[in-house]
Amino acid sequence: MLNFAVGPVMCSDEVRAIGGEQVPYFRTPEFSAVMLENERLMLRYAKAPEGSRVVFMTNSSTGAMEAAVMNCFTEADRVLVIDGGSFGHRFVELCQIHGVPHEVIKLEHGRKLTRERLYEYDGQPFTGLLVNIGETSTGVLYDAEMIGGFCKKNGLFYVCDCVSSFLADPFDMAHCGADVMITGSQKVLACPPGISIIILAPRAVERVTNARVKSMYFNLADALKNMERGQTPFTPAVGILRQINARLREIERAGGAEQEIARVAAQAADLREKIKGLPLEMVSEAPANGVTSLHPVNGDAYRIFEVLKDEYGIWVCPNGGDMKSTVFRIGHIGHLSHEDNTTLTDALKDLHRRGIL
Repeated sequence: MLNFAVGPVMCSDEVRAIGGEQVPYFRTPEFSAVMLENERLMLRYAKAPEGSRVVFMTNSSTGAMEAAVMNCFTEADRVLVIDGGSFGHRFVELCQIHGVPHEVIKLEHGRKLTRERLYEYDGQPFTGLLVNIGETSTGVLYDAEMIGGFCKKNGLFYVCDCVSSFLADPFDMAHCGADVMITGSQKVLACPPGISIIILAPRAVERVTNARVKSMYFNLADALKNMERGQTPFTPAVGILRQINARLREIERAGGAEQEIARVAAQAADLREKIKGLPLEMVSEAPANGVTSLHPVNGDAYRIFEVLKDEYGIWVCPNGGDMKSTVFRIGHIGHLSHEDNTTLTDALKDLHRRGIL
């Protein structure tokens, strides 16, 4: 199978090989050294401010989103939530579940957040802001710098879900002023799913250290304390953390974060050029590098996903809800090449000839 999903994605041979090894015992100095190197490289690639820390959690990225809401906000807060798709709406649901007062900036699918729309909320008594910088369901990339400027002006605690955009699009945590950044192992890190990663800037470290969280597993203060020695409070996905280490080193050898971002951007540009002329419309007016969200003018999006999977051995990403029949997505992250783009494009052209697209 050729995988153009947005997670899990294609892994390199080096990363896959580690997945076939016996999983070692982890309460050792050797595993602690791996974890501390993971933290060091993650802080570097995110351009995190001095004094930032990293937490590695064994769960999906939604677990990290929930941990951020639980540890950083209470019923005494009032937060803004950018809701432009399935994952922005997930933050809305998490605020509802945990009783965090919130107001939603609702955006139509594919639309960017403009300065004018954001600043309608300027000067109002909010305490925080939650945003999925790359809204994976629609392929929209929001302006982290613009949102950061708004948060700084209004004194808001700034939480960025960068799950699909980390290392796919430029992101400078220190410069944009983000307090929390979230990502996952199955995106540009190109490892199996199972680990979510939370980077906490100093203000976030202070906040979660002093939080009173009614949870054992999602207590970030406990995770931070354990991470001082390169460990986690409970048994982690040891094998995936070793794969993350190999992948972070792989990125370092290839030239670092900037080179990886450029590679993903080139992969996206190549595919978008190759599919020109097909009856496909870009959904996003501010497309992220990591994913191209497409509306088939004539066909059914879910049917296209099924036929590519079953008859061509190619995975793309379907959508759910009200976008199930109208939008599918092509990922540009993971171990993919321009030649792979050609294979997918040829399949899409064949679907067009058959009247499916």
